Amino acid sequence: MPRRPNSSQQTLRIFACFLAAPDDWRYGYQLSKETGLASGSLYPILMRLTEQRLLEAQWREPASPGRPPRHVYRLTTDGAALARTRLAEAQHNEAANAQSRRRATGHAAPAPRPTIQEA
Repeated sequence: MPRRPNSSQQTLRIFACFLAAPDDWRYGYQLSKETGLASGSLYPILMRLTEQRLLEAQWREPASPGRPPRHVYRLTTDGAALARTRLAEAQHNEAANAQSRRRATGHAAPAPRPTIQEA
């Protein structure tokens, strides 16, 4: 089965960062620090999400003179909806995989203990 678009672990980490403050504009270096992604992974994902109109992007003038402008990003409404969906799917899949691993290794959840009934 082919992988669903925008569901890689790297993309999910970016989505999680944006969803922490969905209305905030974020710049690449900030996202790199928060996600632990190198620029060679981060920027292609940001560009792809922008092309898909899941992120808005704009140039911001620097706060200090002599500094270059920064490219900043934030989720669009569609981007926020997709991010929530993909993160929920990933969480569901993680739980299902954990349950499968427990069953495969014989570490299923313990049976409920019998209750003691008073006479």
